[in-house]
Amino acid sequence: MNYTSVQRTDCFSDADILLPEGIDLQRWAVIACDQFTSQPSYWEEVHKLTDSQPSAGKLILPECDLEGNVDQKIQDIHCNMKRYLDEQILRRYPDSFIYTERVMLDGQIRSGLIGKIDLEQYDYSGKEDASIRATEKTVTERIPPRMAVRRGALLELPHVLLLCDDEQCCVIESLSDVKDQLAKLYDFDLMLGGGHICGWLVSGHEKEELKRRIKEYEIRERKKHPDKALLYAVGDGNHSLATAKACFEELKRMEGETALQNHPARYALCELNNIHDPSQVFEPIHRIVKHCSPENLIQDLMRALDTENGFPIPWFSGELQGVLHLPKQGAMLPLAVLQNYLDNWLSDNSGQIDYIHGEEALKQLAMGSDTVGFLLPPIDKNDLFPGILSGGVLPRKTFSLGEPEEKRYYLEARRILP
Repeated sequence: MNYTSVQRTDCFSDADILLPEGIDLQRWAVIACDQFTSQPSYWEEVHKLTDSQPSAGKLILPECDLEGNVDQKIQDIHCNMKRYLDEQILRRYPDSFIYTERVMLDGQIRSGLIGKIDLEQYDYSGKEDASIRATEKTVTERIPPRMAVRRGALLELPHVLLLCDDEQCCVIESLSDVKDQLAKLYDFDLMLGGGHICGWLVSGHEKEELKRRIKEYEIRERKKHPDKALLYAVGDGNHSLATAKACFEELKRMEGETALQNHPARYALCELNNIHDPSQVFEPIHRIVKHCSPENLIQDLMRALDTENGFPIPWFSGELQGVLHLPKQGAMLPLAVLQNYLDNWLSDNSGQIDYIHGEEALKQLAMGSDTVGFLLPPIDKNDLFPGILSGGVLPRKTFSLGEPEEKRYYLEARRILP
């Protein structure tokens, strides 16, 4: 196949979107692969629900399954992708957007827009002139296993949530007033307490109007910060998007950059959200250290970091609990102080760190005799874009967009290999 040479495209644009047709969507759509990593019972229930049903769960590799015969699991994923395409389970909606409304656990509605981003305009290494940027430090060691899944895959299924800083609420929100004029594509309850979701096709005249509003937003943001031009920030799925970028860079090295200017792998499907949406809540992601000596870890932390009038971080271990008071080190977030110490401590001591959503889940998991859980504070979402523009990225796993059950479910897909 010959690819048209394109030097630059829009940052966020319409896409050829694939949706399953004629099957049970409640069993098709499964939650993001990086959720419930310390709760394998959740994924066991997912496997039971989808065992005899075409499902996106058979096209992704949950992080809790990153052990055992991973190569065989990846091979099965790639075979399932081909089979679903051959069986025409997926219907193609060319050059389209999908407007979504997700009913959250508290009843609020989160509006979203499915489209694709140009990976040539995305960066996760800290470049200050990239239009699309990561919000957290990328752990490069987490990319190769994900690349193994994406490399050779015919399809991508996104759980990436992209954020725009649309104070005027004129891009995504404008579609709510015209949704009755759009074709409804889906309307169903998500599995295992994930709430409800509806989706409408945005094409034709409404698509052109939407593209105009997107362009106006991007021009407006470029004028605000002409040197840095931050248009979009990755709210969720930082490592998945970094994997897409790494795979595309690998493809360019193998086949030549010029020939790949418009290769489908140059783009990545994602859901765009507005950070100013009232339903958009930043939840903290807590830390838990397993398979360690809780007594040694707590004693070492207290000696090294505990300080009078410091920032309070509650900790839990079995029947014990206490509060660690972290020093205020310049502009560093309390989380960054704790994360740096835990990383260094674990390099010299036995233990394994994990990232937990939800206070009750943390306390329950911290009941183990060789476990310590740390309860982290939330951050103000209004500080996100200014913080990135000031030249920084947050520590990994700093915040979560909502509760675990409110994460994006795999539903739409896009072809990334011809």
